[in-house]
Amino acid sequence: MPRLFAASIAIVLLSCISLLVTAQPSVPPDPDSDLALSQDLARRLQNAEGMQDVTVTVQAGVARLDGKVVDVDNRVLAAQIASQQPGVTTVENHVQLSTRLVDRLDAAIELATNKLVRLIAAIPLLVVAIALVMVSWWAGRAIGRRIGLRRWRSENPYLDGLVQNLVQWLVLLAGVLTALDLLGATALVGAVLGSAGVIGLVAGFAFKDIAENYVAGILLSLRRPFEPGDSLRIDSYEGKVVALTSRATILMTFDGNRLSLPNALVFKSVVLNFSRNPKRRFDFSIPVDPATSIGRAQEVAMNRIAATDGVLSDPGPSWVISGYEGDGLKLQFYGWIDQRQNDLGKVRSAAIRAVKKAFFDAGIEGPRSVRYLVPVPTTEAASAGTTTQTDAAADIGPQDVSINRDMDQQLADAQRAHSTDDLMPPPP
Repeated sequence: MPRLFAASIAIVLLSCISLLVTAQPSVPPDPDSDLALSQDLARRLQNAEGMQDVTVTVQAGVARLDGKVVDVDNRVLAAQIASQQPGVTTVENHVQLSTRLVDRLDAAIELATNKLVRLIAAIPLLVVAIALVMVSWWAGRAIGRRIGLRRWRSENPYLDGLVQNLVQWLVLLAGVLTALDLLGATALVGAVLGSAGVIGLVAGFAFKDIAENYVAGILLSLRRPFEPGDSLRIDSYEGKVVALTSRATILMTFDGNRLSLPNALVFKSVVLNFSRNPKRRFDFSIPVDPATSIGRAQEVAMNRIAATDGVLSDPGPSWVISGYEGDGLKLQFYGWIDQRQNDLGKVRSAAIRAVKKAFFDAGIEGPRSVRYLVPVPTTEAASAGTTTQTDAAADIGPQDVSINRDMDQQLADAQRAHSTDDLMPPPP
């Protein structure tokens, strides 16, 4: 028991000694140190733009900011400056935004003045940047023109304008990016290059039809399924090619009207080109009486068609019986022409007239649904009637089978109107 009591007293004494050793007297705050810290921080804030009305008070490491600023960024910047000050542990930001019109107007004028001064100081550099862009534009045109004159132009002359424009814009883009970098707008250059993919994706969705027509126009200019001046049938539309622009294929109908078809429609449609092959076939049918000798009719018609101006001998004319009805036979005749020398419609018309006259001279009649009995005319009347019929079926004489030039001038005027945006200019 005495030993236990003695141990307890020893423990108590050791605890008291430990408390006396570790106890430190509290140090009161140093007002001079807080004042110096406040002055130092105030000078830093005064040197910052837009912080002239901000006041600071530091007490025991706590910085209190008061005053007014005209911009939210200035309020945040004041707190950052105060937090970075050595000796400041806490920042109480009581800075408010100024709502006075005079303050905001002064701030706007000061900002505009600063920017104007910077712009004037950067005029020499700006002149150099503008000159660089102009030089790149001229260089792009010159390089594109030289590339367009290369040997492959003879193989695909319609790529000339496309290659020139592509090279010109690429060189110009390089010049613009270099000028921006020269002006110190590297962030803008990075934004332009970085957002190119995003802009292309957005533009692809927003301008899907425009992009589709433009790509189809380029593919049509590469494939060349037709040339300027060709006669085409695209779906149910017919006409002569005026121009192939970046968005549409321009046709002129045979009535003289302007027809604009989207390139995507032309690229996906079945295109019938009447002008691509020099030789083209025409056909027509003539009904004859069932009692007529078919061999006799065929011989007479083939001879007259072969003798018609513009009809080729190789391949020569041909015929078939295309139908037989109770009141007559239907004979179908075919012939070929060279479109480079003759017009299809004119040759066909001349052939029909020639066969009709040959049938009349040979006594080959058409089908008769009604038969009439007439009295036999006297010799004088018969002679007069024969003269009249002979005059009516007189030789038709030479026929004009030349190429139809009615639309040539109108087509040329339309092609000149689209010469600047035509991806398929007419060959020289």
